[in-house]
Amino acid sequence: MENKTTDILAEVADYYSAKLAEHGETPRGVDWNGEESQELRFDQLAQVIPQLTGFSLNDLGCGYGALFDYLNSRCRDFAYSGSDVSAGMIRAAQDRHSNRLNARFAVAAEPPDVADYGIASGIFNVRLGRSDAEWYNYLEATLDLLNRTSRLGFAFNCLTSYSDSDKMRNYLYYADPCVLFDLCKRRYSRHVALLHDYGLYEFTILVKKHP
Repeated sequence: MENKTTDILAEVADYYSAKLAEHGETPRGVDWNGEESQELRFDQLAQVIPQLTGFSLNDLGCGYGALFDYLNSRCRDFAYSGSDVSAGMIRAAQDRHSNRLNARFAVAAEPPDVADYGIASGIFNVRLGRSDAEWYNYLEATLDLLNRTSRLGFAFNCLTSYSDSDKMRNYLYYADPCVLFDLCKRRYSRHVALLHDYGLYEFTILVKKHP
């Protein structure tokens, strides 16, 4: 499984580096449609953080650091660590946030340290040529990683298997929200929320390790 994961991450790094080169430091540069949907997405993920002050956070698959910008406009006294397998993304993030003392970025497949919270936005969507089974195994291993590196909770999103069939694309992965909700309840915490009501073809799961 480790070699397969390494191969997958190399493919993902190449894909997103190419998107960044084409579209720059914009939502389209990380393969999202636009700023409005990106902010709506961050609104869901941030619900895993009950008090928007005095916390640490790992952003897995951080891209050029858009989540840091979002949090920085709403939160106080927090420490942010962004990891991404694309060296181009990390260079862009470091240049963009070079004057921010509470943000650090690293080319890595996992966070360097344990934090209070972990967030993964969009990293499970683009499976390229991988089968459903291969991609699900990668997704599950990554959720285990998020759990290990998050003290108080973590959040992630996926494209939904409830998407309209005519809008689905074969290079994208559409997850079953019920399967992942069950996995998170059984494996990680009794306190799990499934958000599937915010108007995008996706869902967000919040895993809280406290009531």
